[in-house]
Amino acid sequence: MTVTDPAAQKPRVVSGAQPSADSLHLGNYIGAVRNWVQMQDDYETVYFIPDLHAVTVDYRPEELAHRTRVTAAQYIAAGIDPEKSTLFVQSHVPEHAQLAWALNCITGFGEASRMTQFKDKTQRYGNDAATVGLFAYPTLMAADILLYQAGLVPVGEDQRQHLELTRTLAQRFNHRFGETFVVPEGMIVKETAKIYDLQNPTAKMSKSAESPNGLIQLLDDPKVTAKKIKSAVTDAGTEIRFDRENKPGISNLLTIHSTLSGRTIPQLEADYEGRMYGHLKVDLAELVTSFITPLRDRTNELLADPAELDRILAHGAKRAREIASVTFKDAFEKMGFLPLAGGF
Repeated sequence: MTVTDPAAQKPRVVSGAQPSADSLHLGNYIGAVRNWVQMQDDYETVYFIPDLHAVTVDYRPEELAHRTRVTAAQYIAAGIDPEKSTLFVQSHVPEHAQLAWALNCITGFGEASRMTQFKDKTQRYGNDAATVGLFAYPTLMAADILLYQAGLVPVGEDQRQHLELTRTLAQRFNHRFGETFVVPEGMIVKETAKIYDLQNPTAKMSKSAESPNGLIQLLDDPKVTAKKIKSAVTDAGTEIRFDRENKPGISNLLTIHSTLSGRTIPQLEADYEGRMYGHLKVDLAELVTSFITPLRDRTNELLADPAELDRILAHGAKRAREIASVTFKDAFEKMGFLPLAGGF
């Protein structure tokens, strides 16, 4: 999710992605992280790793801790500057969970039951496989947004329903307890290039892919990455041109090349006129590996000093709490909770 606070000196942007894999993939970088990096100069940026969301489904504790650090390290390696941005782990700011509980208590069971993502997962895996945490996922997401007094919220289509619930809860709380939260508005996000699976170019690149061979993992060995690209599924014919419907494989490779090289699709089509698919794959493999190798090396350097990485995250959590605690204290006092001497 991404949020903006119009009251700040710079508009505030808050965003995060779950630590649910051992590596980010190229789609994560192009679709989200690259934009976060670019926002740092124009916005007050707050980026977090939503580990509380990650435990709403089955997981291994040792993997969660590892993946949380890996995700943070990759953010920094990709260009998130902890001096420019507030970077922290969600569970290190307890106000997220505390405000979520308050929002749970003003959320109707029926309206929570209507959340599409929860309905889809229970229909797929059965009610017994779903946790209460998964059911309450949208109210935690609402807390993530409302704690930072978000004015605008750019979200993907799959999160639009959750944003509407967030707006409803903000209005409900304000009506019942007094003006507390900014009611966020949806924001149209500038369209980013969509990266598709190398083995199934009609499906978006995703960590839940059927085969790992379709993913360009940012922490893969460069030789593995090159092999995946050279083995990517292509299309009938020999012409290298962009045609998403009839040539999804080549179109995907052209999109990746254009995104990383800065050359337009028409320019690439002209470059490869009369050449074979193999030429594009070889060039793309070199381009991608030259891009991810320094990112991979920097990530591994950060992971080699976990104490320093943890220090960076702790510093970010302190900065985040300076914002979140103000909203939280105001909300809880209005609800009638007895303030702790010295503050909540």
